Amino acid sequence: METIPPGAIAALIGLATGCVLGLAARLGDFCTLGALETAIWGADQRRIRMWGVSLGVAIAATALLAAVGQIDTGATIYHQIRWNPAASVLGGLAFGYGMALAGNCGFGALARFGGGDLRSLVIVVVISIFGFVTLSGPLAPLRDLAFPQQPSDGPQSLALTGAALTGLPPLALALGLAALAAGWGLCHRPLRAEPHRIGWAVAAGLAVSAALWGTSALHEATLGAVDVEGHTFTAPLGRTLMWMMTSSAGGLSFSVGSVLGVLAGAWLGSWRRRSFRWEACEDPRELGRQVAGAALMGIGGVVALGCTIGQGLTAFATLAWSAPVTLAAIAAGAVFGLRRLIAGFQPD
Repeated sequence: METIPPGAIAALIGLATGCVLGLAARLGDFCTLGALETAIWGADQRRIRMWGVSLGVAIAATALLAAVGQIDTGATIYHQIRWNPAASVLGGLAFGYGMALAGNCGFGALARFGGGDLRSLVIVVVISIFGFVTLSGPLAPLRDLAFPQQPSDGPQSLALTGAALTGLPPLALALGLAALAAGWGLCHRPLRAEPHRIGWAVAAGLAVSAALWGTSALHEATLGAVDVEGHTFTAPLGRTLMWMMTSSAGGLSFSVGSVLGVLAGAWLGSWRRRSFRWEACEDPRELGRQVAGAALMGIGGVVALGCTIGQGLTAFATLAWSAPVTLAAIAAGAVFGLRRLIAGFQPD
């Protein structure tokens, strides 16, 4: 801490844990849109059941570390800002529909770009731009008017709410939810037949908790100068782009390390599988659809305070009220968008 700036340490935490997520995407096929698509249209639930395993691991690890004072879940943005259900639903629907149009979320686009897909670079850049347009640019006043952000009155935790209603200990409720999620994933026999997928799902969940653990330690050591945060891939894409262009705009941070870590992990994973190859878009209509989808993801992700990873894993790991609602809205928007795309390719 005396020789390395706290921001650089936070970036290293993001780099290490983000690398694990990138490896999980390339070696374990860990992908939100792909999981929904194969489950609904391919009758293959292995990838969506991986999400259950990851959720269970992330919730359990985060709850246990929080119980011994190693993670301050109440200091995360998901508990510091008063939950706005309309923002979760509308932002989640916009993000999910945009994800279907683009063919990837921000995390998935980073993972594919790490494997040589140049189309995904376009998605990443457009999400970055429209995320900041909505966060602090021309759309910011409209966002503030429609979805005002106010400080919360305290932790917005499903476990604490459940404890108040049932009288059970919050940790017991958290571990029960974790067991339900992981059990749902592991009860699927085809997934159990592929232990490498289970391993990468576990690794992804642990990476999310490790990020919260590391930034919580820095938050305490720096007296709050470093925020407690976890992986999310909407606004951090813009912060990373700004840092790469100026080496300033907030300097090194967890967000920058997280984005670069996923890229590095995805490249390593594609190299390990010998699947790295350059790809480009040959159809202008496809490119236009991807740009429109990326723009929707940038706007929706900022409104909903997170993406498939930010709300779907990180916020869920802290058992924030917003997580299940936002994740359900993202899934609904994605399924609607995929149905529209599939119906559009059917003959008259």
